Amino acid sequence: MSNRTIILFLLLIVLMLAAAVHFTRLPSYITFEDFQNNSAFFKRYVADNYFLTVLFYIGIYFVVAAFSIPGAFVLTIAGGFLFGTVIATVYVLAGATAGAILAFLTSRYLLGNYIQKRYEKELLGFNKEINDNGKNYILMLRFISIPPFFLLNIIAGLTKIDLKTFIWTTALGILPATLIYSNAGNNLSRIEEPGDLLSIRLLAGFVLLGLLTVLPVLAKKFMRVKKAV
Repeated sequence: MSNRTIILFLLLIVLMLAAAVHFTRLPSYITFEDFQNNSAFFKRYVADNYFLTVLFYIGIYFVVAAFSIPGAFVLTIAGGFLFGTVIATVYVLAGATAGAILAFLTSRYLLGNYIQKRYEKELLGFNKEINDNGKNYILMLRFISIPPFFLLNIIAGLTKIDLKTFIWTTALGILPATLIYSNAGNNLSRIEEPGDLLSIRLLAGFVLLGLLTVLPVLAKKFMRVKKAV
C-alpha cells in the first residue's frame, strides 16, 4: 500500500468523524454559555469516565484542528475547566498537533511533491530560505495565528520543511495561547463572558512573541548585507 493510499484512507476516516461532529452539532452544543451552565454535569461525567473522556476530547480536537471546524477556542476553555490548566494543555497539544500533521501530510502527498517537481528550478531560492529559516517562520506564524491554523498546515505541506521541524514548531507555537485559554477555563467561574478572555494587550503580546522569533533571521540578513557593502 503506497503512502498516498494510506493518507487517502486516513483522510476518509477523519472526514467521517468530521461529518459526525458537524451533523450532531457538537460545536454548537458546547458553547461558552452552555458549558458554564452545565459545568457540574460535565465534571461529574469526567470523574466517572475519565479515560473515555480524554480519548473523546483529544479525538474531537484532532478533527476540529484538522478541518478547521469552529469550536477549538471553546474546546480549549472546556479542557481547562475539566482537566486543569497543565493537563488540558497536554491534551490540546496532542489533538491539535495530530490534526496539523494529518493536514500537513495530506497536502504534501497529494499536491506538495508534484509542485516541488514541477517548479523545481523556480523554487530553488524559496526552498533554500525555508531550509535555513523555516522553523523561525513557522513559529512566528503560529504565535500570531496568521494565516489561520488549518491554512498554515496546508501551506507548510507544500514546502520542503521536514515533518519533525513542523511538529515541534507547531506544538511550541500554539503553546502560549493554549496555556492562557486552558488557565482561563480552569478559572471559568470568574469569567462573565467570552470577551473577557481577549484583550488588545494579550493579542499584542502574541504578535510581539511572533516577531521575536524572526529577529535571528533579520539579524543574519542584516549581517550579510553589511558584509557585502
